[in-house]
Amino acid sequence: MIRIGLGHDTHRLADGGPLILGGLEIPHDKHLVGHSDADALMHAITDALLGAANLPDIGQLFPNTAEENKDRPSSEFLQLAYQKVLDEGWTLINLDCVIHTQRPKLADLKSLMQIRIAEILHVSPEDIGIKAKTGEGVGSVGREEAIEVQCVCLLRKV
Repeated sequence: MIRIGLGHDTHRLADGGPLILGGLEIPHDKHLVGHSDADALMHAITDALLGAANLPDIGQLFPNTAEENKDRPSSEFLQLAYQKVLDEGWTLINLDCVIHTQRPKLADLKSLMQIRIAEILHVSPEDIGIKAKTGEGVGSVGREEAIEVQCVCLLRKV
């Protein structure tokens, strides 16, 4: 049996860096705003995995009202959530992610993000797809007010 999961996340951008995205600290003049480190890519992946396994979403498992989640690395959310997925008898086949950001340009960083995410999930970087798109100057992404991420995952029952 296989299942598909869809994850999405949006975070506001504010002045001052660095930007945390895909588990990397990226030199930038803006940062994502959130209760945790606000890594929108990690959040979208986490929700995609949880959704495919029919588990509670990231907000239920790691609420932004909980003090222990304040400034917490989103890589920890992903690691803990994926363990729940594994405990339910699922394993990851692949992820396909799209990061919507006007700036910074991510072409040189995508492979590093793939490696970091693969390390957390104990899979090959080849199983992690990452694309980056600009907002073409339109909407909150184009005006550099936010970064949005979508992620689709495919799980297989072990």
